[in-house]
Amino acid sequence: MLRIYLGAAPGVGKTYAMLAEGQRRRGRGTDVVVGLLEAHGRRLTAQMAEGLEAVPRRVLSYRGATFTEMDTDALLARHPQVALVDELAHTNVPGCRNVKRWQDVDELLDAGIDVITTLNIQHLESLNDVTEQITGVPQRETLPDEVARRAEQIELVDMTPEALRRRMVHGNVYPPDRIDAALTHYFRPGNLTALRELALLWLADRVDEGMQRYRAEHGIAAPWETRERIIVAIAGEKADQAVIRRAARIAARTPGSDLIAVHVTPADGLTAGDTSILDEQQALVTSLGGSFRQIPGEDVADALLQFARAENATQMVLGASRRSRFLTLVAGKSTPTRLARRAEHIDVHLVSREGAEHTRRHHARVLAMPRSRRARAAEASARAAALTRLASSVLRGRGDPPTLLEEIREMFGLEAVSLLERRPDGGWFVAASAGERAPEGPGADVQLLISETFTLAARGPRPGARDMRILHSCAAEVVAGIIHGRETRQDARAAAQPDGQRSRAGLIAATTQKAHELTTAAQAAVDRLAEPGPRTAEENAALVSSARRALARVARLVNDASDLSRLHAGALETYLRPVDLDEVIAACLEDLGPGGHHITLQTPEDLPDVIADAALLTRILTSLMADALHHSPADAPPALTAAVTGSEVTICVTDQGEGRAAGNGNGNGNGLSLRLARDLAEAMGDTIRSERTPDGGRRVAIILPAAIRPARHPAHAHPR
Repeated sequence: MLRIYLGAAPGVGKTYAMLAEGQRRRGRGTDVVVGLLEAHGRRLTAQMAEGLEAVPRRVLSYRGATFTEMDTDALLARHPQVALVDELAHTNVPGCRNVKRWQDVDELLDAGIDVITTLNIQHLESLNDVTEQITGVPQRETLPDEVARRAEQIELVDMTPEALRRRMVHGNVYPPDRIDAALTHYFRPGNLTALRELALLWLADRVDEGMQRYRAEHGIAAPWETRERIIVAIAGEKADQAVIRRAARIAARTPGSDLIAVHVTPADGLTAGDTSILDEQQALVTSLGGSFRQIPGEDVADALLQFARAENATQMVLGASRRSRFLTLVAGKSTPTRLARRAEHIDVHLVSREGAEHTRRHHARVLAMPRSRRARAAEASARAAALTRLASSVLRGRGDPPTLLEEIREMFGLEAVSLLERRPDGGWFVAASAGERAPEGPGADVQLLISETFTLAARGPRPGARDMRILHSCAAEVVAGIIHGRETRQDARAAAQPDGQRSRAGLIAATTQKAHELTTAAQAAVDRLAEPGPRTAEENAALVSSARRALARVARLVNDASDLSRLHAGALETYLRPVDLDEVIAACLEDLGPGGHHITLQTPEDLPDVIADAALLTRILTSLMADALHHSPADAPPALTAAVTGSEVTICVTDQGEGRAAGNGNGNGNGLSLRLARDLAEAMGDTIRSERTPDGGRRVAIILPAAIRPARHPAHAHPR
């Protein structure tokens, strides 16, 4: 059995995941051996390998230099149940039995040894030129796609570009002298996004292949609508362009759908008709994001149906000429009619091939016929009532800005809406938004100037003139609510200013003292390392680890103090929108590294989104969890819980309190991490409570508003 951990780029955690799987299997009693590990100096990766048996590497000399490679013979002789082999696409040093590491892995598999390995998407042969075009870096070590396809299990180790870049900044991927160059070249956000998309698409195709295999093995002929696959049949006539465009519009309404144009040729392989027309149609299909196929067949209907079933098609679009419509009426002998009768679970659409203009007029007439005057009047009445209710809700100040914008988005049939606020430097930031991929700057489909500093930007169809006036009024009231909320929070902060100044002065003193203690501890460890005299490797490693831990805590103190200073100076902007708490918690655990695995999570499955700034909320929870980990004993890890009460979500971080001395900065809840969390939460308009637990620990609760969508009813419908 071959299992591959696939990643989009170095540093996403493939090797760590491979080792974690090895540790899990070892814990279940499986005989697991490390055949080859490339830790690249990453401390957390090396720690995950602790306790796993490793086969010593084979040492080779090449051109006066010494190299090490996996000792395949020793691994075969050891014959474990599972071998962990890193970097499947690696090229072996000349002198090894096999040129490539995947060939060594094939020998292990042939011997009955299960292999768990790692692979980056850029090393696949079929994507070599694409990844070079994206990153500008040629990949000399490639792996034939068929090798990866043979794997019984492929698991994507996914990470957002932002999280990976944060991991790099923290020094968890490359040494400090390589970080800046990596971030500005290979690890640019655009590069990482494109590589991640490549990995997701490649893996999706492998999943699809597995599903098709399963359906074939079990004789399942009916399509499974895991995603829309739309087949458009073309006859090689100029009028087919209207049919192709109609099919493309159907596909565009369903994100992620596939469009496949099919032309049936005679069984002898000779194409009938003008091949230049087919070339033009192939170019048109490609430009619309589809693919073009030619298949042989004596009977067009049989060939199309067989192809559609093999491709798990869900819809078919066919052109219908006047002659075929006549045959349908008199005898039902046309190809579209025969397909419709035999298609079973496949939807069949008949589109006129009399020309694009005729098709447009035909559809306009068909759409106009069902809509009687009464239906149009009822629709207008419902829309007017809904607009009135929306305006009333906004004018009375009900709901927070993101919720009101969501209601506006649904009412006007928009895909996404943002309120953009101009910065003093001329740039823009999002004050509030609703919908997916909300605009982050001017230039959207819909744009309204609300005030000197606020602009509404939206994606989607532009409303009519009357609706634009109503939209402007509603947006103006949302802006007024945002400004009023800011003024209220500023007044509250001003009222508490004297106490806040005294609190900050004490906090700075406590932070300075703590930083001095930590740097002294780090200096002591370094001085001890510099002393002459015999020491074991374990003693040296312990001293290095002690210094690193102390310096890491100093760095966190400095970052917290810097963020607190920026916040009090008014240089920290907030972007409130509906946020997925599960994604935020996952990002926090990633930032915490292996320590995040020791936190107990207790969250309900139906946890709603909350209104927050995603980056600030991640910062708050990460800071609180890191502090809780530091003060919790190894056998009593801290816990993160979440609960929903009415329209609020409460998140609690609780530690067990060992090491918290009553009265010190961290013990009484006035530590830098808690103060930063409190002030960041205040910037979002939220509150934090801190209390001591009976066992001497601390429980910190942050209360957030739930992003509850407005109830849907017919009055919200917007005619498209």
